[in-house]
Amino acid sequence: MPPGRLISFTDGVIAILITILVLELRPPSGDHFGDILDEKGKLLAYILSFVFVAIYWVNHHHLFQVVHRIDGRVLWANILLLFCLSLTPVATAWLGDSGVKTGPAAAYALVLLACAVAYSLLTLALLTLHESESQLANAIGDDRKGRVSLAAYVVAFVLAFVWPWVSVALFIAVAIVWFVPDSRVTRTLEDA
Repeated sequence: MPPGRLISFTDGVIAILITILVLELRPPSGDHFGDILDEKGKLLAYILSFVFVAIYWVNHHHLFQVVHRIDGRVLWANILLLFCLSLTPVATAWLGDSGVKTGPAAAYALVLLACAVAYSLLTLALLTLHESESQLANAIGDDRKGRVSLAAYVVAFVLAFVWPWVSVALFIAVAIVWFVPDSRVTRTLEDA
């Protein structure tokens, strides 16, 4: 089956997730511009989560440019990805409210790890439907960036129990690596 409905559904869910993220923000209690600093933890957690959700949406969009068919496994893998992404607002709220402490940093790391695992499972499900020489297979390649991200989230989870700020630094490092959309799909499309 063609992937059109899956893409539309994913776009809608991600739009709702971004809306939920922003609804968690509250204005400062004072009336001075400097009062925003009282909410800096929530604002920074929101920005980080917004960037992560946007990264998944952009990379999902790029990935599906070279997908020609899907099946039930792909649908369920995509639903798993959306489920994991739907946990982002809860982890964001806890991190924003509590600050960079062990529990919230570990929970945030677990959510990011779950999202990365789900995205990897989605790509594996897609690869089983496409030939080894397909545009999709060429675009995904060895997925070094994906494997490094998974490892970084595992390390971030472990370090959250010792140095939560290092975990947050790892989250930011992974976001920076993925902020620029993966050029493998673009190169594959240009080569075709």
